[in-house]
Amino acid sequence: MTPDPRTPTTPRTMWEASHIRWAQMHTRELLPSARVSRGETATALPRRPRDLAGLRFEHAGREWTLAAAMAETDVDGWMVLHDGAIVFEHYAGAMTAETRHLCQSVSKSMTSALAGALVEAGRFSIDALVTDYVGELAATVWDGCTLQHVLDMTAGVSFDESDYDDMESEAWRGFRVCGWLERLPDDPMPADYIAGLRRQAEHGAEFEYRSICTEVLGWCLERATGKPLAELFSEHIWRPLGAAHEGDFIVGPGGFPLADGGFCVTLHDLALFGLLFLQEGEIDGRRVLPRDRVRRLRTTDPGLVTLFAAVYPPDADAGTDAYDRSFYHDQWWIRDAEAGIYCGYGIYGQAVLIHHPSTSVVARFSTWPTADDTKKLALSDAAALAVCDAIG
Repeated sequence: MTPDPRTPTTPRTMWEASHIRWAQMHTRELLPSARVSRGETATALPRRPRDLAGLRFEHAGREWTLAAAMAETDVDGWMVLHDGAIVFEHYAGAMTAETRHLCQSVSKSMTSALAGALVEAGRFSIDALVTDYVGELAATVWDGCTLQHVLDMTAGVSFDESDYDDMESEAWRGFRVCGWLERLPDDPMPADYIAGLRRQAEHGAEFEYRSICTEVLGWCLERATGKPLAELFSEHIWRPLGAAHEGDFIVGPGGFPLADGGFCVTLHDLALFGLLFLQEGEIDGRRVLPRDRVRRLRTTDPGLVTLFAAVYPPDADAGTDAYDRSFYHDQWWIRDAEAGIYCGYGIYGQAVLIHHPSTSVVARFSTWPTADDTKKLALSDAAALAVCDAIG
């Protein structure tokens, strides 16, 4: 797949439907990026292939096969791990096993993992205030905000991310300022923009998905250590993980870390990252993350469940009770904590599902025509859960 020279993909056009698929696989050519280096030895995953493409499941009143669901949801790549082995691997279009694909907001879960590793190393505290690490945010909306508020998206800042189609929204202005698309001449620098946000609620009083929280988390991680986020991630996650390929990490003006969605990795390495959580922080006998930082995702937090339900109430008409115990915690979407089912999601169809009941991980890259498509998301999730049920 090559771009059409008559209509080139640029930072201005990369989010348009006709450009987004190429853009998600070529971010290094569009936006400033830092390399996330891998170690000398890659973790070898055994292969036990299973023919899952024809797997049948019911969804929304009709029968689907996995192959049909992948086609309907514009999949670029789909991988399933079971008991630590690759049992299914699929690529579409120009996507290959060596292609680095933009993770979008699955990057939030990856940045959270880095925070956990630095907590274990004694270099970071989630109980600290944002202003303890970034002093210039004192006397702003961030006063009194802890890193746990940031991790749980309960920081009370005004950053409306409810409509990805509204390019004039506060969220898109923030994305532009931070470097996700071409900046305007009068745009402030990211630090000034973040300091100037308004207060919407008391910190901890409500849940609202706000990507700017993860940008602040990344900023704090850099300040706590004095190192760029890409270097930190390589040192504490990517090298110990045994990633097979180097990654890319998008940076904004002045090298500002786009921690909310800037990681670009191969499908194999995204699945390997999921396996790290399925195995409670261990890979190939190596301790990468502290066990308690991973296990806490499997403990229901009633307060977070209540805050989540105010935004996503249980949907009886959908025939599911999943949301009655769901919540958002540590930059992960928790579907069922006690069962150990949780997911990292990104717009345009990115996801990594951790499914303890079946000892499985499902990683997928997609390119939906629009950023947020609830029908494609529901079908993608139904397919992933059907696969887990079948192999478990």
